[in-house]
Amino acid sequence: MKLWVSALLMAWFGVLSCVQAEFFTSIGHMTDLIYAEKELVQSLKEYILVEEAKLSKIKSWANKMEALTSKSAADAEGYLAHPVNAYKLVKRLNTDWPALEDLVLQDSAAGFIANLSVQRQFFPTDEDEIGAAKALMRLQDTYRLDPDTISRGELPGTKYQAMLSVDDCFGMGRSAYNEGDYYHTVLWMEQVLKQLDAGEEATTTKSQVLDYLSYAVFQLGDLHRALELTRRLLSLDPSHERAGGNLRYFEQLLEEEREKMLSNQTEAELATPEGIYERPVDYLPERDVYESLCRGEGVKLTPRRQKRLFCRYHHGNRAPQLLIAPFKEEDEWDSPHIVRYYDVMSDEEIERIKEIAKPKLARATVRDPKTGVLTVASYRVSKSSWLEEDDDPVVARVNRRMQHITGLTVKTAELLQVANYGVGGQYEPHFDFSRNDERHTFKHLGTGNRVATFLNYVSMMCADGQSLSQGTAVFWYNLLRSGEGDYRTRHAACPVLVGCKWVSNKWFHERGQEFLRPCGLTEVD
Repeated sequence: MKLWVSALLMAWFGVLSCVQAEFFTSIGHMTDLIYAEKELVQSLKEYILVEEAKLSKIKSWANKMEALTSKSAADAEGYLAHPVNAYKLVKRLNTDWPALEDLVLQDSAAGFIANLSVQRQFFPTDEDEIGAAKALMRLQDTYRLDPDTISRGELPGTKYQAMLSVDDCFGMGRSAYNEGDYYHTVLWMEQVLKQLDAGEEATTTKSQVLDYLSYAVFQLGDLHRALELTRRLLSLDPSHERAGGNLRYFEQLLEEEREKMLSNQTEAELATPEGIYERPVDYLPERDVYESLCRGEGVKLTPRRQKRLFCRYHHGNRAPQLLIAPFKEEDEWDSPHIVRYYDVMSDEEIERIKEIAKPKLARATVRDPKTGVLTVASYRVSKSSWLEEDDDPVVARVNRRMQHITGLTVKTAELLQVANYGVGGQYEPHFDFSRNDERHTFKHLGTGNRVATFLNYVSMMCADGQSLSQGTAVFWYNLLRSGEGDYRTRHAACPVLVGCKWVSNKWFHERGQEFLRPCGLTEVD
């Protein structure tokens, strides 16, 4: 057992020594948790076997002693008249029973507990659980999924069955509540009540749910429903002190509200429609447009604009490397001009890129436009790594390929960035270039602004095993030829609903491109 635990710990240290929490931001890192849990189950089963063997010995001893004492107690003097029986009685009580005591007190769980305790330092944290809960709520909002759909696991393209129990749903609601998100608190606590009413067994009680739900609806301004839910709570638990205090407070507020109403206003006008709450407006002004695009709705090209889009073979301005094997190029959008390239990376290159990137994955950051310092942000949920050409020949090969396709030099470009998105991973609408009030963003690089973006779809695997866009890439210019930012290039990465998403990108900078992409004659060229 000790040897097995030692081997397991060594393997775990090798896998997770470079990981720092925030598992929810990368599906690639979360796969390690699957194997970790499998190893823990094996460790637990070994502990159970040891316990069962121990109990089997104790049970055998008990049965043996029961038969013996039944016989000896029936005629104690006659039994002890035999000197051997007398000897064995003394021996049992002096030697055998203490040995049994040692067996009973033997802690066969020590190995498993030691194993678990060491591994726990690499387990997901409260931050991960909150992040994963927020991710499900993000998917819920973006793709207009109700809690019941998520609870039943009815997501498009899924291969495995996954359902949320009452206690899981309660955890979702509690996470929202602790974050001050009362809108989602209400949605998930109502789902908990629905599943409890359906007879599902759980450790969560209706009293617990009503406690959270009544206060959440109060925070959303629904005083009448808060009062009604609090009364329901007290009917289930009359001794609930907080509910009693809330009831008196809600009744007082309601009375004050009524007194303020004008005499010509009716009770119907006073009441708030129960159970109907608007999703709060947040910091992103284009939230509705962004989410509608993620659902496949929104902007569509007119037939006239579609006629401007073509497919062609691209040889990179007659680059020698592409003359024999040009790339398939397709116009993706007309204004700004965005093109897609097919079969940019082979399957072998993709797997190698992922292999060398995974150990380096760290929470993706954004550069503070005022300070230029890199920091994490809630609107970017992924992990990324930066690959140098010395890391592996495939990195240098892919860099050269992007240079040949675009006709731009990679000498002043940033390192190849590889990103893996986590649960509901996203990158909300943003620009790749620094704007006029962010002039110092790339000052430390000394290579000017980001002139263009080359984005490789390394892996877009859905849960049903199908690969979407893998090996393709898109390219666009972030700056006009005048050097001014092209504000039409605002883009985003939609929350990953199902599957595992890997991308890599190369940001080309202005310096070194002067003769490869000359300036225009006007500001809008």
